[in-house]
Amino acid sequence: MTHVGIISVGSYLPSKVLSNFDLEKMVDTTDEWITSRTGIKERRVAAKDEKTSDLATKAALNALKHGKLEASKIDLIIVATISPDSNFPSVACIVQKNIGATKAAAFDISAACSGFLYAMTTAKQFIPTGLYKNALVIAAEKITSLVDWNDRSTCVLFGDGAGACVLAPTKSDGIISEYMHAEGEFGHLMAVYVDYPDTFDPDNKSMGIPRIAMQGKELFKVAVNSMAAAVEHALKKAKLDLEEVDCVVPHQANDRIISAVAKKLGIPKDKFYINIDRYGNMSAASLAVALCEAVEAKKIKKGSNVVLVAFGAGLVSAANVVKW
Repeated sequence: MTHVGIISVGSYLPSKVLSNFDLEKMVDTTDEWITSRTGIKERRVAAKDEKTSDLATKAALNALKHGKLEASKIDLIIVATISPDSNFPSVACIVQKNIGATKAAAFDISAACSGFLYAMTTAKQFIPTGLYKNALVIAAEKITSLVDWNDRSTCVLFGDGAGACVLAPTKSDGIISEYMHAEGEFGHLMAVYVDYPDTFDPDNKSMGIPRIAMQGKELFKVAVNSMAAAVEHALKKAKLDLEEVDCVVPHQANDRIISAVAKKLGIPKDKFYINIDRYGNMSAASLAVALCEAVEAKKIKKGSNVVLVAFGAGLVSAANVVKW
């Protein structure tokens, strides 16, 4: 069986920073309230003319640059997103055009905040069979386009960004286990809703606009349990013990959730890479960006046992174990 590893990573963040103090001027909230409950201090917001495909393209180009790879040699592009430019064409196809990956197959995948790992696991299956020699996996979100900026319980949580990685055959190790799971019975805890009025009103500019709604308290417990279980399942498949984990890169939804997962697993929190304070929750892009930063910060080095773990709306959860 061919080993498949992550040979390059890259990310991109919009330039606009929206701080908690900025939000204090927009809704009834405070920096202390947001920080104490979420760990978030600021987040990035894409410009009005900046699309999800633009974020994805820049992250992809950075990943290719870091790996000294040519776009023309990429065989497959998978983009994880729940905030595409439109229903079609897919973000992946737009990225393919933008970077000149003329021979690549391309499609999107929707798994909310677990999207990066779902996309990575999907892409990995094509390589050992020989169908494709490599794959460019991207997670990109302009999630602020789905935010109700009048809802103080949700608007403080989210930000925009993109991360990417390239998968290719490796001589040994690489991605040594994967786990994906779904609990559709909890789907109502976090969803995007569109309220359509009974009659059409052309003067109602907000009519039919999708918006995020969530039940935070109920979601918290499910998130902690699903992430911890995903880690345990993935480590069991990898035949590794918790003590052998060098770095955990979790989905960045809430610092309290990360702390609870660390406590439940018995893994010291200082082994978790955390950047939620700077970016908030970027849905699928959160883990992808955090992985890139962890590598750049040398929190992940050659030989490190790395656990990537996420949960998201659906509800879906996933974990990968990577021998770097």
